[in-house]
Amino acid sequence: MDLTPQEIVAELDRYIIGQEEAKRAVAIALRNRYRRRQLAPEFREDILPKNILMIGPTGVGKTEIARRLARLAGAPFVKVEATKFTEVGYVGRDVESIVRELVDAAVRMVKEKKMTEVEDRAKALVEDRLVELLVPGPAPAPRLNPMDIFWGLSQHGQSPKQPSEDDEQIKKERRRMRELLRLGELEDRMVEVVVEKQPTLLLEMPGSGLDDLGSSVREMLGDLLPKKKQKRRMTVAEARGILLQEEATKLLDMEAVMAEAVALAEESGIVFIDEIDKIAGPSSKSGPDVSREGVQRDILPIIEGSTVITKAGPVRTDHILFIAAGAFHISQPADLIPELQGRFPIRVNLSSLRAEDFARILTEPQNSLTKQYAALLGTEGVTLEFTEDGVLAIAKIAEEVNRTTENIGARRLHTILERLLEEVSFAPPVGEKVVVDAEYVRSKLSGLVQDRDLTRYIL
Repeated sequence: MDLTPQEIVAELDRYIIGQEEAKRAVAIALRNRYRRRQLAPEFREDILPKNILMIGPTGVGKTEIARRLARLAGAPFVKVEATKFTEVGYVGRDVESIVRELVDAAVRMVKEKKMTEVEDRAKALVEDRLVELLVPGPAPAPRLNPMDIFWGLSQHGQSPKQPSEDDEQIKKERRRMRELLRLGELEDRMVEVVVEKQPTLLLEMPGSGLDDLGSSVREMLGDLLPKKKQKRRMTVAEARGILLQEEATKLLDMEAVMAEAVALAEESGIVFIDEIDKIAGPSSKSGPDVSREGVQRDILPIIEGSTVITKAGPVRTDHILFIAAGAFHISQPADLIPELQGRFPIRVNLSSLRAEDFARILTEPQNSLTKQYAALLGTEGVTLEFTEDGVLAIAKIAEEVNRTTENIGARRLHTILERLLEEVSFAPPVGEKVVVDAEYVRSKLSGLVQDRDLTRYIL
């Protein structure tokens, strides 16, 4: 990925409105990774990523910026919430599971890429298996029972079966079926497929920290535990997808996949830690906040650089990019322990959204809400059109409701549009055109906006 910071910001602008300071910070951080890879190995090792702390209310684009950045870079990405972790010694998730989740994401990415490379070979193998399912061969000879041999009950004089006309007939029928299969004329034919059923372990207890242990034990004992098989009847089209996955997996060198995944996670991984402000604040000696400072101290070694043992092997976290975010309404970044503050040298403030921002969010992004609703209702034969004054009226209502109640940022638009289009979505006027202008918005929402009590519960 060799995009310049300006090009990265331009790509982010396609999905996120405003927040230029945050976009510039992540663009520079991503570009610095490219610059680091161009250096000599002995110099490259000493250059560490500059982690970023985003400060701003909910719904202004913090998570979306990090997620889009990871997609743009083709990097493994994981989003975690700081409140889900607890200090060592308390019941809860271990902070090292952050790195394990990141490696899992990297393994999935590498596996998908490798499976694409062997897809042609896998398709040929799948075709052979489908032909065998459609035209089964002769039943295999029964196995000799040692006890029958001991008691003299087996028929020793039975000669092996010689190839007969039946075998030639089977080959001829399989050639015919192969041609029909390639022409796509057997997609709805039912076949019986034997699939592997993964053994279950009784170690998974979500929220107790044992879910990671259960996953690790499954990985270690995967080849030792007996694999249960079950027969399923399905169409050829459904069987092709299952068999393709199975055959492609067999062709992969999983050791090479794991090694590449570890390198990808170490060099390109991005971890987004949300709600970090919830573990900040003055230390408490009792109550539910007893482990907040302990969580910070446990996260610190992961961020500053340590080695975590995962199912793919040991992973160094020195060059993983960490992006933390929080609203910091009650606490301040200064309430974090000093060591953790020093690990987030870049701080960016994301501003609250105004009516102009809401209007742009509704129309400009490639996946804007107005385009989504128009496409959804278009499937019912309804033409939905948002006028400029209608969009502006929705934006002003969103700003007003956020100001008078809880500020939930752009998420307020989802609530307002659902309420605004509730009648059209419930009983779509098929073949008609629905124009959402300022008058339409006022007729549907003005009463709710003026009634503060209703606004709290409905908008």
